[in-house]
Amino acid sequence: MAAEKRNLFAPVEAALTRKVGASSDFDLNPGFKLPENRKLRPAAVLVPLIARKDGLHVYLTKRASTLQHHPGQVAFPGGKVDDTDADVAAAALREAEEEIGLRTGNVRVFGELATHETVTSFLITPIVAQVMEEFQPSPEPGEVDEVFTVPFSYLMQPEHFRVESRLWRGLPRRYYTIPHGPYYIWGATARILRGLAERMKE
Repeated sequence: MAAEKRNLFAPVEAALTRKVGASSDFDLNPGFKLPENRKLRPAAVLVPLIARKDGLHVYLTKRASTLQHHPGQVAFPGGKVDDTDADVAAAALREAEEEIGLRTGNVRVFGELATHETVTSFLITPIVAQVMEEFQPSPEPGEVDEVFTVPFSYLMQPEHFRVESRLWRGLPRRYYTIPHGPYYIWGATARILRGLAERMKE
């Protein structure tokens, strides 16, 4: 079983060695000019992968509907980097334990993806990791409404992504989406997954 798990994760580890440029929420909007003097706040998210009999799956969260920012949106566990965090990986692991009850000792970090800049002025570093053993998620009350998994193979197919548009500050803004079942994955989460899918296809 250990050998089978290694084989499942080998393409992911190989993909992380490929150099890819940073991404942003404005990638599909080339006419939008970002302020040169903008201040970005460091953040980190965990991309937690688990091996099951039918392949790899990705843990995602549905943010609480009562939150002020991005209520009900699908996201990776994560948040801003605190001064007490040793690095971005430590921040992602801490947030995952707080938000979904994923113990740090049950995680093996593979590496990180290129940073992603959001419209809310965060600079996110996605940390890709293996969840070693199945666990019972424990959503943080008031922060997370639901924890669920999606087959990794589905998310790694570029043809499953769609480009949609909505008004933002009076102007149309285009972004990636990748709906799956009852879940609507879009924005930064979809863009990070799209970037990983592109790496996996190289």
